Formats: sequence, C-alpha cells, structure tokens
Amino acid sequence: MAPMKSWSRLAVLSSFVIGAWAQAAAAQTVAPPPKSALDAVLFYQILLGELSAREGSAGSGFSIILDAARKTRDPALFQRAVDMALQARSGDAALQAAQSWKKEIPGATEATRYMLQILLALNRVEEAGKALGARIQELPQEKQSEAITSVPRLFEKVQDKKLAAEVVEKALAKQLDQKLTAAATWTTVGRLRREAGQMTRAVDAVIKGHAADPSAMGPLVLAVSLLASDPARLKPLLNAAMATDLSPELRQGYARTLLSLQMVPEALAQLAQLNDKHPNFAEAWLIHGLVLHENAQPQKAEKCLEEYVRLVSPSDAKDQQAGLTEALLTLSEIAQSKKQLERAKNWLSQIPEGVDPIKLASRQAELLTSQGQLDQARQVLAQIKTTSPEQALRKVLVQSVWLRENQQAQAAYTLVKEALNKAQDDAQLISELAMVCEKLKRHDEMERLLRMLMAKAPEDAHAYNALGYSLADRNTRLDEASVLIDKAVQLSPKDPYIQDSLGWLRFRQGQWPEALRILQAAYKAKPDAEIAAHLGEVLWLTGQTDAAATVWREGLLLKADNETLLSTLQRLNFKP
Repeated sequence: MAPMKSWSRLAVLSSFVIGAWAQAAAAQTVAPPPKSALDAVLFYQILLGELSAREGSAGSGFSIILDAARKTRDPALFQRAVDMALQARSGDAALQAAQSWKKEIPGATEATRYMLQILLALNRVEEAGKALGARIQELPQEKQSEAITSVPRLFEKVQDKKLAAEVVEKALAKQLDQKLTAAATWTTVGRLRREAGQMTRAVDAVIKGHAADPSAMGPLVLAVSLLASDPARLKPLLNAAMATDLSPELRQGYARTLLSLQMVPEALAQLAQLNDKHPNFAEAWLIHGLVLHENAQPQKAEKCLEEYVRLVSPSDAKDQQAGLTEALLTLSEIAQSKKQLERAKNWLSQIPEGVDPIKLASRQAELLTSQGQLDQARQVLAQIKTTSPEQALRKVLVQSVWLRENQQAQAAYTLVKEALNKAQDDAQLISELAMVCEKLKRHDEMERLLRMLMAKAPEDAHAYNALGYSLADRNTRLDEASVLIDKAVQLSPKDPYIQDSLGWLRFRQGQWPEALRILQAAYKAKPDAEIAAHLGEVLWLTGQTDAAATVWREGLLLKADNETLLSTLQRLNFKP
C-alpha cells in the first residue's frame, strides 16, 4: 500500500474529505484511484485524534495519532504526533514519538533530527550527543561539514558549556579524523571550547583545523575571535593566511580585531591590502579612513573617505547611511583643520536626511566655534530636537562638553546638575560632572563623584585614571595617585590615555627617563595634543628642545586649541 504523503490531508473536517472523495468518484471514468492506507477505520481514528487535540485533549489526541502512525509506519503521521506533543509542551511525549518513529523506520533521518533537538530541550546532553553522532553519520559525507558547522547553535542553550564541548567532541570523533570534515569539526569543537572558557584548548583546535585544511575559512574565522587569547600562536598563522587572497570580510575582521588590541600599524597594513585587492569593497575604505584620521594621518584619511563616499553615494540604502554620515562628518572635520571652511560646509550639506541630529549638530557647532561664532554654536546645540530619553541624555552631554571646552564650565555645571536631578544614578552624567568640577577646580566634589563611579563600576578603568591623573597633575598625594593609575593600567593596560597618565605620574615622581619612555610609547600609539603636551615638556626639561618643539608643533596640528598644550607652551615660554 502506498504511504500517505502529508498528514495535513488528514487533519481536516470530514465534510471536506467526503467532498474530495465525491469529486474523485465523479472522475472514475478517467482513471481508477490508487489503493490507499486510508481505510474508513483509520480515517476516523485520525479525525478523532485531530478533533481531540483541537478540543483541548492534547494527550488523548497525541496517543491516537501515534497509534495510527505505528500501524501505518507513515512518516507524516509520526511527524504529526511529534508536533502535537511539542505544541502541548510535553517533551517526554515528543521524544517518545520520535523514538517510535526511528524504531519503526530506521532510515528516517528526520526522526533523528527531532530526537536531537528534543533531548537538548530536555537538557539530556549526553543522550543528545549520541543522537548527534547518529545524525551526522546518516548524512552523505559531502554534506556533513555543513551540518557540523551548525552544531554550536544547537548546543548554545546548554547551561554546562564544558559538558557540551566534551559531548560534541566525543560525538564527532570520527569526523575529526576524516579529511573532508576535519577542518569544520575542529572549528566546531574550538567554538564550543571557547564558549566554555577553555581558550588554550580552543586555540589548539584552531591549529589542528587549519593544519587539516589551510584553505578552510572556519579555523581562520575562529582564530580571529581568539586572537587576544594567544597572539603568539595565532598571529603568525593569520598573517600567513592573509598573504593569500582571502575573502574581504575575513581580512576586515582581522583588521578590526587588531585595532581592538591596539595593534594599529598591523591593522592599517591589512586595511591597505584590502583596499588594494578589493577596491570596490566600500566598508574597508571607511574603516581605513577613520583609523587614519584617529591616528593623525589626515591626508591619507581624506583620500580613503572620499573613495568611500564615491562608492556609496549612488546608493540610497538605509544600511549605508550611517557609514556615509560618519565619512562626511570626518571629511568636514579634516577640511576644517586645514582652514578650508567652505569645503567643510559642503561636506556637511551632503549628509542624508534623518541622520543622528546630535552628531550633525556637534559638527556644525565645532565648525562655528572655529570661526569664532560661539553664540551661534551654543544655539545650534541648544536647539537639537530629541525624540527619546537616550537622545535627551546625549544632548546634555554634548552641550556640557562644548561648554567646558569653551571656558563656560559654570554653565556646564548647572546644566549637568539639573539633568542629574532627573537621573541621579546615570554614570555618564556623573562622569561628565566630575570633568566639569575639574575645570572649576572643585576638586573635592570631583573626587567624591569619581569614587562614586568606582563603587558603581569597579571594573571601569576611567574613573581610577581620571582621579589619579588629577592628583598627579596637581602634584599632590602622588602615592595615592600611583595606586589609582596602577589600577587603571591593570584594567586597561593598552589604553594610550592611561599610559599618558602613568608617564605624567612618573615625571612628577622625578623618574624622568621612565616617564619619557612611557610617554613616547603612548604618543606613538595615539598621536594626541594632550599627550604631545606632556611628552614635549619632558623632552624640553631633559634638554631635547628640538624634539620637544617638533612634538608640540605636531600637537598643535592635531588640536590647535587644546588647553593643556597651550598652557604648557605659555608656561615654558615656547613660541611655535
């Protein structure tokens, strides 16, 4: 007897089925109907099961459908029984149906898939591992790698991550030794080890997966995600792979990871290669340009960002508007730094409608400030229209930053205090108020605010750094400043601004050679006007006046109105 093809033909009202039979009978003169497993008894059994389920007797309906499935050995009825149990949220019943399905029809691969998913939902992880092994073995070898790649997603809700990694590795032991599947399997094992916090073993999996197939993307993608855990082993592997023409997405991901690890020169090298090998890959031009701008290379940055604008401007895709806006804002800033004010305005005029109003207003205010139009700049910021509490908070923050950077710290203090009355625990407002207090020389209040932040977020390096730097800059309580800055370094060892604080502290402590070494490294990692002020002063006082002059002039090019730099030059009577 031919098996039924779909349970849905059975789960209908009897009038519909009888009507269909009547139509078939009318057509008997054309061709006799094939024999069917759907005799009257079975039909009414299935109908009763469906009606029972619809009327709220899920357990009864499930039992009736499962019995019909066993009698007919029909896969569609077994699947219906499983689905009914799942809809009734009875995992044990669903597992029973899937196991019966597999027992009656050993070759039913769908039954194995259901068993795997149900066992995982029931948190029967070791049994799920056995089902996983069986499921993979049922697939043709050429399809196994694709299925293995999806395994971490299946096991992502397992609470015991270490157990999940062990179970999957055991289930896929055969695939680890097969040439066609080794790379994908080691990648999956590595991903699960990473989720279990077993970073060294995850890196081991990357090495083995890459050795099994050097052209496979899986081990390389995993290597990028693990780079911070073991750069000594993974960087040579990735650099060798990047010497070939890999996908642009992978190279960009590697560059982003290098940036997050403060490996800026290596990241820039990867981005340059990406631009060269894939000139139409627009996003790489944007990232490259922004990184160059952040690292005081405006000429190169401008070229990259102009290329990005050229590539994406013909498109009105919404997913590109944020990148286009960022590029145009930065191009405007670069033009302003060159005193090309009309060019700066022209870049702003090309920004798409509906973009972040706060970013746009901030840039407009900076441009007006550079022209001495302070009242107009302040008004632009005050007139920002916000549409959410998050935007309202950001508006206060950008207003306060502008005010304290333009000798209006008291107005900033009033603004932020008023905002804090409505959001007393907001860390961003507390941090900003502390910076305003520093400007107003309200050092006791600043310290109270920063210590409040330390208590709220003990793993955040910035409050420790801010207070430590303030003490060092005022040349007071240096032992306490050292404790605070050392804590900041411990929490964020590669942050160039924290390294700047450390170098300035060493200078205050009279450790000038050590201060010079630290400040030179910080300035190399992050060319910045404030770091230039500190480095230049140490160079100047150690007799390296020409080097100091060079650094200070570079600092003025970076930010000509930096208060720390200008006060340093005035105090040391240096005229650039």
